[in-house]
Amino acid sequence: MSTANWFQIGKLDDIPSRGARCVDTPIGRIAVFRTATDEVYAIEDRCPHQGGPLSQGIVHGAHVTCPLHNWVFSLESGLAQGADEGAVRTFALKRDGDRILMDTTMMLAAAE
Repeated sequence: MSTANWFQIGKLDDIPSRGARCVDTPIGRIAVFRTATDEVYAIEDRCPHQGGPLSQGIVHGAHVTCPLHNWVFSLESGLAQGADEGAVRTFALKRDGDRILMDTTMMLAAAE
């Protein structure tokens, strides 16, 4: 049995292909990305290196490149790629037709 609390955060067409939109939450700003193949991912919108806004980065495949210093992060795992070390939090999303839903369980736990 799932304890997920799914909340609609938008529609697929709200996010440009190979782009992002942000959602402000009680635990901070979350970037929601759409790949060229219409996969959607959510990660925190702050690079751990210099605090760059990942939502303004370049999306390539299932990765995003930070606009400040070119660190690359996996949208799937949140892990920095290549020689860089670090990670950003990821958040569960699912699609219901054209609607995008986020699992708010992690956010509710952090807010308590």
